[in-house]
Amino acid sequence: MPIPGPGYAITARVDAPATSTSAGDLTAAVGVVGGVVTAFDVVEAKTDSIVVDISANARNTDHVEEIKDAIDALEGFSVRKISDRTFLLHLGGKIEVRSKVNLRTRDDLSRAYTPGVARVSMAIAENPSDARRLTIKRNTVAVVTDGSAVLGLGNIGAAAAMPVMEGKAALFKQFANVDAWPVCLDTQDTEEIIRTVQILAPGYGGINLEDIAAPRCFEIERRLREMLDIPVFHDDQHGTAVVVLGALRNALRVVGKRFADVKVVVCGVGAAGSAIIRLLGSEETADVLAVDVDGIVHQDRPGMDENLVSIAAQTNKDGKTGSLADALVGADVFVGVSAPNLFGADELATMAERSIVFALANPDPEVDPAVAQQHAAVVATGRSDYPNQINNVLAFPGVFRGLLDAQAHDITDEMMLAASAAIADVVAEPSPSFIVPSVFDTTVAPAVAEALRTAAGKQARKGEVEAG
Repeated sequence: MPIPGPGYAITARVDAPATSTSAGDLTAAVGVVGGVVTAFDVVEAKTDSIVVDISANARNTDHVEEIKDAIDALEGFSVRKISDRTFLLHLGGKIEVRSKVNLRTRDDLSRAYTPGVARVSMAIAENPSDARRLTIKRNTVAVVTDGSAVLGLGNIGAAAAMPVMEGKAALFKQFANVDAWPVCLDTQDTEEIIRTVQILAPGYGGINLEDIAAPRCFEIERRLREMLDIPVFHDDQHGTAVVVLGALRNALRVVGKRFADVKVVVCGVGAAGSAIIRLLGSEETADVLAVDVDGIVHQDRPGMDENLVSIAAQTNKDGKTGSLADALVGADVFVGVSAPNLFGADELATMAERSIVFALANPDPEVDPAVAQQHAAVVATGRSDYPNQINNVLAFPGVFRGLLDAQAHDITDEMMLAASAAIADVVAEPSPSFIVPSVFDTTVAPAVAEALRTAAGKQARKGEVEAG
């Protein structure tokens, strides 16, 4: 059962009798039905009545109704209204544009706009690379989606994806001072998406693809990387892979194992799973088994699409077949980016000694974390209410900060490996419950950005040498 959390935070305005027990009766009523009271404020007081705002965390919308009914059931109490604090936070959107320059006089206007701006425009026309120096391109990322695979909500469309993309933009600004803007496209046609991003790209220093369903996302990213002279980063793939690999580096340190010696099971071979497998290959992992809804991926399996054929060629050295349960036998590491409640204690017991379990499906992981902790040496989830939260915000702000600072034209596997190492190194002394830094650790984004700048510099020098 889910636990009450801030995602379902409410404030109920309640008419109550002015008695010495009212406050206790009200908080007790909320607690009896499982609500967690977070604030209590008296808004208005009269001789015989008071108006109270009581804030609480609930489990879901049905639970909110339970809380309301419990309050209304108290003699002399009545709920006037309930405000959903999550919806209140989103009213009017979460981001805005602000000018960096003062426009107080005619001289200011003449320099920022006409006639002075014409000189800057002509300078860029003569030397297009100056756009990175003289416009917002220097610090701006487009967060592009078609709304086809939003969080765990599925294909909900471009408009419904906007709140998520706004949130992403807010995180960019908060953690790395990157100006990002949602670009929600009302099309799910691969060619239209590619062409649209191509023609809007001149205004941005990087493209963050987000929540585009597999397998279309692979072709969209590949072709845009070929077309554009700015980095294209699909966060669902590579952001997840970077953080998973950083966490796994530290988890292996905790259990005393090496990439070269471990067998890893990756459950889910969509966007995230495919990228994780690719980076694991860069680390020369002993063996990786990929598992999807049809079982273990192997080269002789019929009916595989292009992505699965590629995955099969990179994994499963012994040609193993069977189910997820078969894959887990003897495995050192499980990484799940798939679906909830796929296995339990019996399957965990078949894994290797001092195993590692990353059950990252949200909101409900592939295996109950409490059960996993009884068998595995290190457990991580995608949730904030358990230790070791694997969260992409540890990667993408710093990644783009570094790419923009380096004025990079692309992003490579070497850069992503550098980012994963930087995330891992923030944790000086990893332990079973501390293998990744907090998402609020202000040292993470700068460390990742520095790693990207260094890796981008090496990449540029390598390119110059190869060019002769």
